[in-house]
Order: sequence, then structure tokens, then C-alpha cells
Amino acid sequence: MAASRYRRFLRLCEEWPAEDSKRQRDLGSFLRQRVAQAFREGENTPISDPEACDQMYESLLRIHTNFYKNKYPRLKDTTFTGVTVEDCRTILATDILKQMEDMKTGTWKRLREKFSAKKPEEDSS
Repeated sequence: MAASRYRRFLRLCEEWPAEDSKRQRDLGSFLRQRVAQAFREGENTPISDPEACDQMYESLLRIHTNFYKNKYPRLKDTTFTGVTVEDCRTILATDILKQMEDMKTGTWKRLREKFSAKKPEEDSS
């Protein structure tokens, strides 16, 4: 039975798309890492709780197939703020988040240097 569970998870990992815009932060790469950890011995891995394993697979499959998105369709593809799905993807891209972090660090550094810098008069005393 463990072999069939392992093959189902592998098939799910193959089908799950990897988002290039979210390097090292996307759900597909996380899923691949967790499956590799859980099935270290491949098909020969003993499964302590088969029901939980099956439930996890079914839950991931529902996410992958957009089960609830299709079951409960939305009237509009925006949030209450008016931001579209594509805008959210752009904002959450790794490059944009890195730029924002660099901007924050830059501002913090500037403020720290401004307030902690000694005046030339203090150095001569």
C-alpha cells in the first residue's frame, strides 16, 4: 500500500506547477521537499498513519484541481480593495519583495547613520 501512496504523491508533485516568480517560496517546491522527507525510502517507506496520509493527499489534490474555486465561483476576480490576481502575483514575486526589503534597509540605514553620526565638533573635544 505504501508504494501506491508514494506513486500518487509523486504524480501530484509532477503535476504541481512551480512558480518561477516565487523562487524557494512556492507551494510546489515546498510540497516536493516534504514528499521527499516523508518518503525517504521511496516505495518501501513504512507509513505509521495511512488514514492521515490519504487525507493529506486528498486535501492537496483538491487544492491542485481548484475544487473549491470551481465549486464556489466568484463574481469578480478582485479583492475588496480592487486588486486583481495578476497584481497580487506581481507584488508577491521574489524580486519585488527583495526590492522592497532593500528599500526598507536603505531607509533604516540612512536614519541610523543620520542620528548616530558624530558631529565634527564632538570629535575634536
